[in-house]
Amino acid sequence: MGQIAVGLSSFPASIRTTTRDSWDSGRPRNPSINIDIAASMRRRAESVQRLQAFADIPMADCIAIISGAQEKHYARGFTIFSGREALDHVLFLVSGCLKLTERGPNDHEIILRLNGPGELAGGVLGQRRGSLSARAVQPSSALIWKSSTFQDALDRFPILRRNVSRGLEHQLDDLDTRFREISTEKVASRLCSLLVRLAKQVGTKTEGHTHIYLSRQELAQLTGTTLFTVSRLLCRWETQGIVSAPREAVRIHDLPALQELSQQE
Repeated sequence: MGQIAVGLSSFPASIRTTTRDSWDSGRPRNPSINIDIAASMRRRAESVQRLQAFADIPMADCIAIISGAQEKHYARGFTIFSGREALDHVLFLVSGCLKLTERGPNDHEIILRLNGPGELAGGVLGQRRGSLSARAVQPSSALIWKSSTFQDALDRFPILRRNVSRGLEHQLDDLDTRFREISTEKVASRLCSLLVRLAKQVGTKTEGHTHIYLSRQELAQLTGTTLFTVSRLLCRWETQGIVSAPREAVRIHDLPALQELSQQE
């Protein structure tokens, strides 16, 4: 079976990790190192079991799956892959947020979607699409497999395949929702609904508020409107104490009020 592009490229060999190959290399083994490796693998497995892709997967199977992955951390603004690079890896986001984009006919950057924790990018399940780029919107961490290794895991663990399929279905549902909103709803309602979704999907909570690290221009593109309209709406809601919009971010102060506003606008 082939692989599904949700966008990814090759990664440098310098990524440090522990895999099954290193366990079975035949070199002399230090018992304390083996204990440290096992403890590290268990902690990593526990961190992903809370996410949908690994739901209902037993601990032993979870460890077997992630043992073939490399752990990687990205600073905010770091470009993880770009352009028509080979889609020979699969990335599973553990924390943070990725922005997936594509270049349009006039070389304008088009935002396709934002990936939050528990979502996949790269060669997954079927298609190949080499024109995508991904950038870390905020500090992020991920597990990375070779596409062939992840495909083997999908074949070996049916629950993992089921969970991944459900995740991809959720992404398609999200696209349907966005198209429906653009076709049938006013701009204010679309922007409210988008902010509510993003708060749940990729929002970062700080001091009782939820931060979404997107610029007004990016919000305008995601809602199918202009920068001026987004700025006008955010300024109106800021006077009502619902949000504030510092540079390159939106801070939500009152999420219930924003949800109610999305029904009224």
